[in-house]
Parts: sequence; C-alpha cells; structure tokens
Amino acid sequence: MIYASNYKNQIMSKLALIALGGNALLRGDQAGTIDEQEQNTTDTLENLVFLLEEGYNLVITHGNGPQVGNILLRNDAGELNYGIPQMPMDICVADSQGGIGYMIERMMLNILKKHNIKRDIVTLVSMTEVNNEDQAFKNPTKPVGRVYDKEQAGRLAREKGWEFREEPRINGGWRRVVPSPQPIRILNEDVIKTMAHNGTIVIAAGGGGIPVYYDEVGNVRPSEAVIDKDLAGSLLAARIKADEFYILTDVSYVYLNYRKPGQQPVEFLNYADTLKYLNEGMFAEGSMAPKIRACLQFIEQGGRKSVITEAFKLSDKRYGTKITMDYED
Repeated sequence: MIYASNYKNQIMSKLALIALGGNALLRGDQAGTIDEQEQNTTDTLENLVFLLEEGYNLVITHGNGPQVGNILLRNDAGELNYGIPQMPMDICVADSQGGIGYMIERMMLNILKKHNIKRDIVTLVSMTEVNNEDQAFKNPTKPVGRVYDKEQAGRLAREKGWEFREEPRINGGWRRVVPSPQPIRILNEDVIKTMAHNGTIVIAAGGGGIPVYYDEVGNVRPSEAVIDKDLAGSLLAARIKADEFYILTDVSYVYLNYRKPGQQPVEFLNYADTLKYLNEGMFAEGSMAPKIRACLQFIEQGGRKSVITEAFKLSDKRYGTKITMDYED
C-alpha cells in the first residue's frame, strides 16, 4: 500500500495513462491459456516499473478483443449445447473487464513486491457513455464473435436481430458486426482522477469501457456496441488531466510510407504534421490510423505528449514516436 506520508509527493507527480494493446496480454500465435496470458501480462507490466521509479502516477487501460471473443464463443456453445441464454454484449465486456483487470492487478502486485515499491492498485469495471443517435449505429462495422456459414447467419439475423457481414478472409464465412460509436465520457472518471492523482494505480476502461447511454428519463441503458479502446483511453487521459498518454503496441515507431518505398520511422511529430499525414492516408485504417487519432485527440484536449511504442522498448527513450503540439526541443 502507499503510506499517508507519501501522498504529498505522489500528488506532485506526473500522471501517465498507459493503453495496453492486445498483444500485451495474448500473442497471436498462442492458444490463450491463463498461464500464457499471465506471463505476457507480467512481461509487459515489468516495463512500467521505470515510470514508477521516476515518480509517475499511473492509470492502465487494456484491450479485450481475444478475451471477449472467447466469451462470445462460450455464449454460442452454451446456447447450442445446453440451452443457456446468450448474454448481451455489455455483460460480455463487463466480464472481460473484471477478469483481465484482476489478472493485471495481481501480476502488478507481484511486480511491485519484487521491486519493493509500495502502491495501492484498484480495478474498476467502467461504463463509457455513448450517444445512442451516433451515426455508427446506422452502419455497424466491428466484427465480433465466431464465424458462421450463410445459413446460420441468416437464422440468427432473423431470431436475434443481429447484423452480419461476409468475412472476406474465409470463403463462405459470415460474422456478426456491431456499431463502434464515439466515446463521450467515462462514467466514473472523477473517481479515477482522484485516486490516480493520489498515487493509486488504477486499472479502468478496459476494452474501451462498457458502452451505455442515457434514455429519455435519464436512466442508464446498455448499448449493443464496442468502443475503440485507444479512443476511450485518450478521452479518459484528457478528462483526468494526465500529462502523458502511451499506446503500447507491437512496433517501436510509427512509420511514414509503411511497407512502401521510402519507409522511415519517425521519433518526433508535432500535431500539425501528424494531422496532415493522417489526412493524406499515410496511416492504415484498422491498424495505425485509429491510434494516431487517439493521440491527436489527447493533444487537442490539452495533453502534453502522446507516445506510440513497443512495450519492451518503453524504458529506452530512443524508441517510440512522440507526438506533441509543437516539436520538443
């Protein structure tokens, strides 16, 4: 735990929000056992120790794509084989937040013990507000769950009202698609802000948060959607007045002309140049472009610096692409 005598020093510390990519928890070539995920999580979190030793306060967000996909598969298997009713998307996201948050929290406690660092850690199952009139609800694009054949997809579309699109990578395969609306706010962001600035390591807004909206009488309702985790992390970072926003992914730099003639890594970018490159299509949709948008969003809302880098290079400041409003000296 963090002792009361340390609070003053912690309040004066910089605050960083760290967004863990999916590969931080589960590699693409792995089966996904809990032993694999715990080891991956430990290896990734070890790289955050240097920030703590430099006096940073931390908030951690994370992806949940493979894990929530497995939850949806269990949904399907339970309904098909045992008649267990399907759980809606919001419950599946909440399940993944709780499980992954617990794993990160436990692994982090062991790392802190190893390095003799005293901090409290807490996991919050977090809801994220969206606009139920968001245009994304008219054009669902985010694939979730298993691949079905055309007949199965048609039956589920009739019975459950799900929308499906053909999976181009699998001949004859169809996947359910759900909307991916813009996040508006994290419902417990004030609590996160208070705890984080007081030195508690907070794990929150996993998988982009559980999407919810307010109905006409002000009640909170679930939304069958998924939220981009980096956009949600960027929003949370700005709302809690974080100084720095880190996206940990599987590359050490952002590249210009990626996989094209003239490819080059960039270490420093300012806001204007980054926006220009984004508008020119320099960053691929579905991979780097959403991360760039999240970084720009953080800078727009007053953040000092966004960083995109590989987890295992985080402590080596020669690596990583740093995005600021103006070029740093």
